[in-house]
Amino acid sequence: MKKVLITGGAGFIGFHLAKTLRNSGVEIHILDNLQRGRIDSDFETLLESNNVSFFQKDLLDSSCFSDFDTDYDYIFHFSAIIGVANVLKAPFSVLDKNVKMLSNVLSFSEKNKSLKQFVFPSTSEIYAGTLEKFELEFPTPETTPLAITDLEKPRTSYMLSKIYGEAMVIHSGLPYLIIRPHNFFGPRMGLSHVIPELLKRSYESSDGDSLDVYSMNHTRTFCYIDDAINQILSLLEHEKINDVFNIGIETPEVTIEELAKTVVKITGKDLILNEMPETPGSPRRRCPSIQKVCGKSKKLNFTSLEDGISKTFEWYKANSFSREHL
Repeated sequence: MKKVLITGGAGFIGFHLAKTLRNSGVEIHILDNLQRGRIDSDFETLLESNNVSFFQKDLLDSSCFSDFDTDYDYIFHFSAIIGVANVLKAPFSVLDKNVKMLSNVLSFSEKNKSLKQFVFPSTSEIYAGTLEKFELEFPTPETTPLAITDLEKPRTSYMLSKIYGEAMVIHSGLPYLIIRPHNFFGPRMGLSHVIPELLKRSYESSDGDSLDVYSMNHTRTFCYIDDAINQILSLLEHEKINDVFNIGIETPEVTIEELAKTVVKITGKDLILNEMPETPGSPRRRCPSIQKVCGKSKKLNFTSLEDGISKTFEWYKANSFSREHL
């Protein structure tokens, strides 16, 4: 690996990928429009590395690559319109923009004659239709037939953009790796995800307060971001993968209630959990099979859920949460 392009590199996964690669001597180019990604102190520290460069560009502009080199050996396309709030508010925009951005990146990637892998992140959401309409196997393998949820549901738009994206990548003629991320978490992921959101509300509560918890009985497995990046990079040790891999962790599978109790314990609070309704459209269960990635990779190490949440809490406490609650 000599020279890589990471679109969406100021966001959660892209940033941690660049952070992991920066000490390996790889030349790293980060492209982001900063609509969701941001230049914070962590990102500024990353940019201090001589081998890391940042370009603020809009991937919806087909000419955004006009001044880029065409000698990348790895291109990671982590730019996308994501987030439940965005999906519910503007489902057409999610479909339209995600497909257009991918199309522009694929067109540029075709010009890179030394390209070894085009890496595309799909989503665990693509299994939601099978879960809703059929018997979904758990842990869920990549060979699971995909079904589509009701097209009138706004949340379907994101899933569709990723299923269509997988097909675009597969038929692009490029060497590719498609990953299906499953509930990654860690520092610098924003506040609109269950773990940082619970951490913030727990941290800012006083002993004896109640903590609202939605979808208490839904279950998930949560994969710490460093472990997820290691899984992805381990796959890139193989040439011409041209395959799809779940990325995540199989155990422990915990209820959201159990997750909330762990969060409360880590924040050191004495709170009462208040059961709230299920979140509309949220799958009741999500647990990937990672036997395929484990079979391709060297021994993988996994951070325990409690350790991962503790690391995440320490970062948010130092960088994001209000200091009046210290």
